Amino acid sequence: MNNTKWRLIPYQSHAPAWNMALDEAILTAISENQAPPTLRFYGWNPATLSIGYFQRAEKEVNLERLKELGWGFVRRMTGGRAVLHDSELTYSIIAPETHPSVQGSVSESYRYLSQGLLRGYQNLGIEAELAPPAKSSKGIQSAACFDAPSDYELVVHGRKAAGSAQVRQKGVVLQHGSILLDLDIERLFEVLMFSTEEIRNARKQELEQKAVSIHQCSSQPFYIQEVEHAFTQGMIEGLELDVEVGKLSPYEEEMAHQLVQNKYANDDWNYKR
Repeated sequence: MNNTKWRLIPYQSHAPAWNMALDEAILTAISENQAPPTLRFYGWNPATLSIGYFQRAEKEVNLERLKELGWGFVRRMTGGRAVLHDSELTYSIIAPETHPSVQGSVSESYRYLSQGLLRGYQNLGIEAELAPPAKSSKGIQSAACFDAPSDYELVVHGRKAAGSAQVRQKGVVLQHGSILLDLDIERLFEVLMFSTEEIRNARKQELEQKAVSIHQCSSQPFYIQEVEHAFTQGMIEGLELDVEVGKLSPYEEEMAHQLVQNKYANDDWNYKR
């Protein structure tokens, strides 16, 4: 049992820059002992394409089409590939590197944190399991995040059910990820760039076979509140967390506003590569 009291920030929908700024502000506050370990659930308004820290926006994303569709766009501080955040529950779990929930290697902490996600799926009556560590694969990967499970990510019948990414900075671990209620591959591929239509179609078919959403796994529809409840309980049970519902401190809010202005709503950051 972890003795630390965790702060739970319940689900709210935010603009893309604010979502990413909040995750970073919480990470910084924790690094300065200004905030407890935090579990946060959130959504995106408008629907948003986020890209990984190392991706090249101009090369991999059709920015014109993105604007036409009215979607948000943001670069994450974590690695990984493009994710369309629309019909999903996003989580972030942020704690000092020394904390039992996240200590050890990236793979070890993924494995541990995935226990909370696993329990969340089980709470919805979906039989998920952890993907075993991957053998090195030389296959071509697309720009889309859900095309292959990483070590210890959640799979249902061999298909990836939740995509997560992790970063470690200032002695703190931040892991955030998407729990898909629905997966609209057509919409995602509308805004990704490929050198030929053949490659686009091949990647699309691969993704259809490799990724799966909650509503594809279950015969009953779920509201976002039901999914949030299932995964809140899942994290509490699976990771043995002692949580207290909380909110951001004025310090974190102020820092998040600065990060929106100087970083996440800023073209220099979002298009920098």
